[in-house]
Amino acid sequence: MLTVSPPWTYSLQLPQDPRAPRIARHILGAVLRAHHLANLSETAELLASELVTNAFRHTDGAYGLRLRSPEQGRLRLGVWDTHPDIPPPFAGLPRRPAPEATGGRGLCLVAVCADAWGATVLPQGGKLLWVELGGAR
Repeated sequence: MLTVSPPWTYSLQLPQDPRAPRIARHILGAVLRAHHLANLSETAELLASELVTNAFRHTDGAYGLRLRSPEQGRLRLGVWDTHPDIPPPFAGLPRRPAPEATGGRGLCLVAVCADAWGATVLPQGGKLLWVELGGAR
């Protein structure tokens, strides 16, 4: 008999601490192992690291990580923060930074590695950047 796990959600508020991205990766790995999604760990941890690090660097306010499984075998990973600007490629801007750009390559990596991605402006202010993994590529 096949057991189907119900949808689940985990949320973690993170402090303005340079150790927060590493802690978020460790918690993400533990959640994925517990839900038999360890096959997504390498890519999920890379994407979470990039999104959490950007939130740490670009906001002085609160930020956090949200993990959920919208359906069996899939992961939606979101990072919310209080900064209102939605960065490329999440804003629909070019996915590749100009050669002389000093930043912006990490989020392009997110767009390449994720099965789906997007951004939502939050009604209380700030934004949520999300990615999904686990679909057919």
